Amino acid sequence: MAAPITVCPPDEDGGRRVRASGTILGRAYNVNILLVFLRRAGLGPDEVSPNGPMIEWRGGGPDVGQPGDAA
Repeated sequence: MAAPITVCPPDEDGGRRVRASGTILGRAYNVNILLVFLRRAGLGPDEVSPNGPMIEWRGGGPDVGQPGDAA
C-alpha cells in the first residue's frame, strides 16, 4: 500500500510539493512547513512523523531541500 502523503523532489526553488490522498497541500521548503500542512489536513504529530511510514519521500528524505541535494 502506498503512503497517503507524498513529498515530491525539490523544484528549482527548493520547494517540495506535498500531497495527501492525491490533494496538493502546498509547497514545503522545510519540515516545519510540512508539519503545518499536515496539521491543516487534520493530521497531528502523534499520527504522522516526518520519518514515519505514512510519508513517501521522493528525491531524498526530510533533510533534502535544494535541487541536487538528493544526488
